[in-house]
Amino acid sequence: MTGRRWSIRAATLDDVAQIRSILAEHGNDGPIENADIVGPYVAHLVTNGRALVADEDHGLVAFGATVATGRGRHLADLFVRTDQIGRGIGRSLLDAAFGDDWPRTTFASDDPRALPVYIRAGMFPLGICLYMEGPAASIPRLDGDLAVEAADPSRVADLEREWTGIDRSVDHAHWASQAESDVFVIVDAGRAIAVGHARARQVGRARALNRLVVAPAVSPVPPILAALRRAGRGGPVMATFLGTNAAVRPLLDGGFRIVDRDTFMASEPGLVDPDRLLPNSGLL
Repeated sequence: MTGRRWSIRAATLDDVAQIRSILAEHGNDGPIENADIVGPYVAHLVTNGRALVADEDHGLVAFGATVATGRGRHLADLFVRTDQIGRGIGRSLLDAAFGDDWPRTTFASDDPRALPVYIRAGMFPLGICLYMEGPAASIPRLDGDLAVEAADPSRVADLEREWTGIDRSVDHAHWASQAESDVFVIVDAGRAIAVGHARARQVGRARALNRLVVAPAVSPVPPILAALRRAGRGGPVMATFLGTNAAVRPLLDGGFRIVDRDTFMASEPGLVDPDRLLPNSGLL
């Protein structure tokens, strides 16, 4: 596919350095204070997703990637070099990354230019996505006698597949491979009721609760709080919430802050359960 002087092609691992420079222009990559998180994430998209680049004679001018989530196809990233915005590259890259796949989801930034592009691609804003951070020690003690046990990523993938019918084993293996990874299962009276991943962050003191899935028919707030406490290891912890999640209020009351926000967009409602999924914004 061509457009003026650029062409769209599949990304390769040899492109990762240039892709990261594009992400850095938008504040989505930067110094590595603790551990490299972005590099392995981009490599995962290139290896396991539909990752594309817009290539020009002087190098890459844009990057876009989607992943199959079992709920549809999720737009993980779409970034155009800041001096190339307005040439139509982003829309062409978006169309190629989605192809003919439906349903579709993404998280749109506060940049007002993003929403019209995604709406024209068939997605609509369905709710706010909150990035919250706070001290693990301040998390309200509402989880009672829940136990948190270390787990193998294959067990976590099996439980998510049992609860949702969706196989995310490849992504669970990726999350488990990240720096200072902690893969765990939350157990109530011998029964698994939630599965999660935690990791280091590239910059800052807070650890990340990278993703959490709560079983159906389980009150979600207690396992969410237990997971955050586990992920934080006694220090600050960060996680992503869809705005209607019932854990948001007690966390705010306990001293957590909203440090950023996005808009969750999808081609149809009901693709995710905001109470039972704390998503990874890149991979859903």
